[in-house]
Amino acid sequence: MSGRLEGKVAIITGAGTGIGEAIAHKFCREGAKVVVNGLPDDPVQDVVDRICSVGGNAVAFPGDVSQEEPAQACVQTAIDHYGKLDILVNNAGVFLATATTENYPLEIFDRTLRMNLRSAFLMTKYALPHLQKSRGNIVSAGSEAGFNGLAQNTTYGGTKGWMHSFMKGVAVEQAKNGIRANCVCPGAIDTAWTHQETGPMDAQMEKTLVEATPMARRGTPEEIANVYAFLASDEASYVTGALWLVDGGVTVAKGAVGSQTPEALRSQPEGQLHQLKHAHDGLKNKELYSTKS
Repeated sequence: MSGRLEGKVAIITGAGTGIGEAIAHKFCREGAKVVVNGLPDDPVQDVVDRICSVGGNAVAFPGDVSQEEPAQACVQTAIDHYGKLDILVNNAGVFLATATTENYPLEIFDRTLRMNLRSAFLMTKYALPHLQKSRGNIVSAGSEAGFNGLAQNTTYGGTKGWMHSFMKGVAVEQAKNGIRANCVCPGAIDTAWTHQETGPMDAQMEKTLVEATPMARRGTPEEIANVYAFLASDEASYVTGALWLVDGGVTVAKGAVGSQTPEALRSQPEGQLHQLKHAHDGLKNKELYSTKS
């Protein structure tokens, strides 16, 4: 039986670690050929090697796609290797600081906008001519923080609100060309960003993050990748301009309702993407900043 992405060619940015790594594995498992992009010091080649070791088809493109030339070259890599482009996943982004707005470092503000916004704009800009030929689609990384805002990283929440609006605009603008555009909007996911040991959050923020989730746990990268695979597939042919929440109920909750959930229901599912290795590596070699509120 063919996978839901059989015969499709996809670019996934930010695919060396975390959610992006899981998307790359999931798409290949569903039959897609994938260009795996990440920053030059991200383990993109290792992700490709692991995909190929289980029969997948992927190629690495290390490069900072918030810059014009690497963004163009990333798109061209898909064309050169696979002859077309059907799916763009704008997953690249950063979460580098926790600080109140008056204490938020300007250099991290600028870097966050560049990595979270400019990368998505450039990749969309250069992918669109090819997606118009294939009548393809774009799935971008939104967030529940784009709906709700995010205290102690107001910049990050703001970038996700922009992404939501950007994808809705692209959806309307490009529908006449047969292109769909959607966002996946995760809550707290089990990656480097949500652990005090590997990211800028402190112990109290980490605790509050889980308690605010009705399901009383983090989501897994694979659970997010499953939604990306659906939205990128022809099964979602009537879905465009959607902001697809995958947040364990955070957006509809009021207060720390997770404390009411029994321990037996807080376990993460085992999943099927057993080759994932870099879920908690997304902030390695990156300068982080944290202040107490």
